[in-house]
Amino acid sequence: MKIFLDTANLGEIRSCVELGVVDGVTTNPSLLARETGSWRQTLQAICEAVPGPVSAEVVAEEFAGMIREAHDLASIAPNIVVKIAMSREGVRVIHALSKEGIRTNATLVFSPSQALLVAKAGAGYVSPFIGRIDDVSNDGLEVLRQIIEIYDMQDFDTEILAASIRHPMHVVEAARAGAHVATMPVAVFDALFRHPLTEKGIQLFLDDWKKVEARGRED
Repeated sequence: MKIFLDTANLGEIRSCVELGVVDGVTTNPSLLARETGSWRQTLQAICEAVPGPVSAEVVAEEFAGMIREAHDLASIAPNIVVKIAMSREGVRVIHALSKEGIRTNATLVFSPSQALLVAKAGAGYVSPFIGRIDDVSNDGLEVLRQIIEIYDMQDFDTEILAASIRHPMHVVEAARAGAHVATMPVAVFDALFRHPLTEKGIQLFLDDWKKVEARGRED
């Protein structure tokens, strides 16, 4: 499973990419609004720092505006993937862009039926928001598993990108279910590295090594 970072902070992205396990980045208007400077320059810098896809979202709601913004975003860098929110117009835009060879990420997907439509329209990625589904007392991971089952049975090429990841177990269960990608905040990414037994083991080794060094000094 590929790991994407859900952030527009260039410093965070660079520090994580150098670890060699980050495959891409997802952004949205809210994440870009938190950063200073030009949003276009921010996206350009992210695309240069990241080895894989970088999702950037259109904000228009009508077909012509969405297409115009999609073309503008796609011109920033060759690894830009255009995020399109799920709607009737959004599906139409995804279909039109797919015929142009512009890769898309269908976002704000909350049901298997929505995921079915965007795959048929030609989306490169579908982003089910599993955490937000949990927030309304439904099972986000079960929705994810249903989407994976449908895509496998129908042999769709669209990659399933588990989004709205809230904690490490979301990542683990998305991987177990067979999601192609999980995108997560840097805080969740950092939590994947940690385990209390690892920390305890490291401290034990360090403490014991201090004893070895002390004996050496005595000799």
